[in-house]
Amino acid sequence: MSEHQATGILGGGSHQRKIIAEIRFWVRIMKEHSLFIQMGLPCNRPDLIAEAGRFYDLFQGLQDQVDCRSAVEPALLAEIVRAVEALIAFKHSLTRLLVQCELPGSALYPLLLAHVTREAVHFLGFLRCVAGASDALVAILMEQSFWLRQMKEHIEFIISLLDASERELLTQARASREEFSNLLETARDLESMALAHPEKFNTVIRFTETVTKRVTELRDFKATAYELDLVCCLLSVVPTPLLLDHVRREADKFLEELCEMRADLKRWEGCPSKG
Repeated sequence: MSEHQATGILGGGSHQRKIIAEIRFWVRIMKEHSLFIQMGLPCNRPDLIAEAGRFYDLFQGLQDQVDCRSAVEPALLAEIVRAVEALIAFKHSLTRLLVQCELPGSALYPLLLAHVTREAVHFLGFLRCVAGASDALVAILMEQSFWLRQMKEHIEFIISLLDASERELLTQARASREEFSNLLETARDLESMALAHPEKFNTVIRFTETVTKRVTELRDFKATAYELDLVCCLLSVVPTPLLLDHVRREADKFLEELCEMRADLKRWEGCPSKG
């Protein structure tokens, strides 16, 4: 990243506070990805386990730096970019091993690695200040599609980790998976319609309000699962309660972004003439 590019995304004032908050959130997420990967690697691959541990330490150091700053200067920003790029490459290398059946004994799902890689790529796009779309409405719906897919996969991972005897939780999770699958398809449909550049699009506003309700319910479900796991009241193979807290925090992050989206969508709210 050039100094000019870095300066462009740093800005000042409220924009700077938003930038630092975003970076703090994602640096911690990257650190925890490294831990979850390390926990899922087979014991006969100490080289990969050690590499995952180095990434954990790298992002812990970056987290310590960004947590005590009110701004991120270009040099630190460039350091974070390099770290995320390296983590993405590591995740890709593990995915290749898995799909080529060259990592026996691993507890990592290929889709889980694809999921956490997608989040790292999303963060890298933010760091590079690469616009997701030139049209603001399309950009909002692209962001919703990204998060809805992440939420759907969170549910799928939780289902795969719960013990079969947890029938009530499994029933809730399966119903939620169906809801989020439908929401994701709708978001993609609306994204296609937004390419027509409508001046008013009330359906997107209604859809965003529905998404907010469903994500709130999912966040509460994740929080409940986390609390149950903390007090040993959840039968599962969840490796650590931190995993459930991790996905709960990502739902909170999506809710924050939905609030901002709803404010931005006011420009497409109205009663267009049908004459």
